[in-house]
Amino acid sequence: MITLFPQPLSCLTRRAASRISALTATGLMIPRALEAATVAASSTATAKRCISIFLCGGPSQPDLWDIKPEAPSGIRSYFSPISTAVPGLPFGELIPQVAQHADKLALIRSMTHSNNDHNGAIAHTVMGELPRIATDVYASRRDHPGLGGILHKLLGEKGALPAWVVLPRPFTTSSPNYKGQSGGFLGPSYDPLMFNKERKGSLTEAPLNLDSVQLLQDVSTTRLTSRRQLRQAIGRTLPDSATQRYDGFYEKSFQLLSGAAASEAFNLENESATMRDRYGRNEYGQSFLMARRLIESGVRFVNVFWTFFDTKGCQFNLWDNHGVPNDVCGIDGQLTGRQQITHQYCTPSFDRSFSALLEDLEQRGLLDDTLVSVAGEFGRTPKINATNGRDHWAHCYTNLLAGGGIRGGAIYGASDAQGAYVKDNPVTPEDYAATILHAFGFSPETAIPDEFGRPVRVSTGNPVTAIFG
Repeated sequence: MITLFPQPLSCLTRRAASRISALTATGLMIPRALEAATVAASSTATAKRCISIFLCGGPSQPDLWDIKPEAPSGIRSYFSPISTAVPGLPFGELIPQVAQHADKLALIRSMTHSNNDHNGAIAHTVMGELPRIATDVYASRRDHPGLGGILHKLLGEKGALPAWVVLPRPFTTSSPNYKGQSGGFLGPSYDPLMFNKERKGSLTEAPLNLDSVQLLQDVSTTRLTSRRQLRQAIGRTLPDSATQRYDGFYEKSFQLLSGAAASEAFNLENESATMRDRYGRNEYGQSFLMARRLIESGVRFVNVFWTFFDTKGCQFNLWDNHGVPNDVCGIDGQLTGRQQITHQYCTPSFDRSFSALLEDLEQRGLLDDTLVSVAGEFGRTPKINATNGRDHWAHCYTNLLAGGGIRGGAIYGASDAQGAYVKDNPVTPEDYAATILHAFGFSPETAIPDEFGRPVRVSTGNPVTAIFG
């Protein structure tokens, strides 16, 4: 669970209060501004929903999708380049199934920022904005909202299902939740639905069991309805605004527990065994499949965080392929960086799951208006280290986008000859977030109200519009 602390009104300065009064006096009403933005979005949007996949730890672009076969030894990948569905665009041999879908992907090869530390880079890239305080990386009510919360605010919520869901659990590293996973200053009504899924078993073939959206065995629908009526009767004696806010949360919970839409969407048993096998019978593959089910059922934004937990609950990110010492997180023996990236639950699982997602979305007619994002907090160094791995590298790396109006086979930006620095068209995490919002029809200048009701831009970045169309 996230514990969030709103900024007290006592922190409101005289200057800020005067500014708010002046805005009110001149008739600048935030709801009207947002209403206008929503109308404008409907005419330019190319996406209706988004699946945002985060490869926690930082995927190795020199070994996956920014191959440098002419680079010298020590920089050149151990892995051979292979052909893709786009002539002249090689991928690494580790992702042969994804390579056959390169014509659906746009590669932004010039992602860049300056933080090679996991914590700061995660907060920056997941939120799409720099934290107000650089060292403040965990979720707070003072935060700029995550993208799912922004879209919920601008586009509203339809039906019984939430607008934003995080799978398979909130992203932490044995810490509080990172920024970008809450509604921030928009308030708890714009937080995502999260699950306190047990932090173990990424390697098991157990189903992605989300019991919190299912009734307990000894609670019938009739009994749930009686509880609802009792709560409503008690609640009528407390008609203040706080109670009204809680009413909304209770109603959403009742709808999730009693509604057919939620019961259907969150039940992977409704999928065929063949489809579940295609995605992969592990936490990652089943999360990808669940994400497809959710967006198909009306959820607008789904985050999937790919981080590794062994059967004892120890967290270890295979994408962070430095190479590791003996007996890390229940994995016997030393793993080189090369062994990490080729581990069963790194690139082999991703290759299967991501290619299945792209195929499935296309076959169901969903890819055209579903934006799919694949990102990490940074990439990996051009230079291979002493343990045959690569270290953190935020100066130049690659993100992927597909669907939602994206031009498949596109390459935007470029790294230099060794993949060390951006050669052309740098793109920051802010720009990347603005690009996702652009797909939904919103410019960076679109306003949302902060904790004091003041208009705040949804993004400080500039969208990469060249990859659309």
